[in-house]
Amino acid sequence: MPRMHEALPDPALGASLPKPERYAELRTRVAALLDDEEDWLAALANVSAAVYEWLPELNWAGFYLRKGGGLVLGPFQGRPACVRIEIGSGVCGTAVREGLTQVVPDVHAFPGHIACDPRSRSEIVVPVRDADGRIVAVLDLDSDRPGTFDDEDRRGLEALIAEVAPRIDWRRACAD
Repeated sequence: MPRMHEALPDPALGASLPKPERYAELRTRVAALLDDEEDWLAALANVSAAVYEWLPELNWAGFYLRKGGGLVLGPFQGRPACVRIEIGSGVCGTAVREGLTQVVPDVHAFPGHIACDPRSRSEIVVPVRDADGRIVAVLDLDSDRPGTFDDEDRRGLEALIAEVAPRIDWRRACAD
């Protein structure tokens, strides 16, 4: 079992690395946190915590799980959030409907943006797919600064999710 001090060093280190290295290190640390962990809730909670602590300028990081025809709040770090989001609504629902990562430099310019936290100014949402290619969740990151996320973040987070997704029992995580 990994020791927590080995899995998550000083978060200032993450902020000082160039983005490709920052995401590579985050993937390594998340893999250590997920080693031998079978509980989906514990795993996604630790992924949320690691992302929130390791990536700079975030004010929210977490998952929405696909349940009952919509998205339901899952493990997260940050202020209280919207509990349910309809597919096609807001940035998270749009990511599910389109099946593509959404990089939004200014949430106020995004049609239909759902303001769970009025401090949020930019957002990135990555669809999570199960082994059959179905979208089962999204990873949602918010920042209180405009323009926080870019294509490097998209690539880094998509690579992270590609490694995390096979380790989660999505059937149980998304059960009603």
